[in-house]
Amino acid sequence: MALLTLDRVTKRFGGLLANNSVSFEVIEGEILGLIGPNGAGKSTLFEQITGFYPPTSGRIEFEGHSLVGLRPDQVNRLGIGRTFQKVKPFLGMTVIENVMVAAMQYDPDPVKARRDARGFLEIVDLADKGDAGARALSIGERKRLEMARAMATKPRLLLLDEVTGGVDQRTIPTLLQLISRLRNEQGLTLVVIEHNMRVIMSISDRIVALHLGEVIADGRPADVVKSPRVIEAYLGDSFVVPATESGPRR
Repeated sequence: MALLTLDRVTKRFGGLLANNSVSFEVIEGEILGLIGPNGAGKSTLFEQITGFYPPTSGRIEFEGHSLVGLRPDQVNRLGIGRTFQKVKPFLGMTVIENVMVAAMQYDPDPVKARRDARGFLEIVDLADKGDAGARALSIGERKRLEMARAMATKPRLLLLDEVTGGVDQRTIPTLLQLISRLRNEQGLTLVVIEHNMRVIMSISDRIVALHLGEVIADGRPADVVKSPRVIEAYLGDSFVVPATESGPRR
């Protein structure tokens, strides 16, 4: 069943064509990887799905409901959460207060919001940091905090924008395990933008590749990385397919 449908989505900024007739579906329960070089239009696509930019043309539907013209808060209430490439927690608040802000949009009771927030912090392994200031967190911890905040909005579809970007290499396995748990234990469907090919191949059921705003490949990770168009536009001839990667573990 298609949870999210993009049909010929096009976005222009004046003379710049950021997305050009992008079409693909996100199937409920899958982890979809979104790859492509800088400027390929990946984050712009996220902005249109979540209501920050209206598409110039095309159709975006979530469970059959059109998202075109909706505000970000309306899209979020339908069941789509997201993280951002550049994490920006509320630095003057504690870690748990950051998550409470998101949780309180559904229930203004601060006691319940705090209880719910602590549960989301447990999922991302930050429960022991709840009373610490958000300013004290490392980049990797801030990434996990942002994931907890997104989950507090009760999404069915979660969009992750470069969740491993800028983090210490030693923390990447922890983030990958978390992404898998979000699907396997929390029942989320995920779309993940990621430049680290070893990462994206290890977690994705399917990969969509963009170049110059257009879809140039859509399929199993092992097939996409062998696509001549993907190799030419993004990976390069020297790319070697990781021999030990066999896709996500369910």
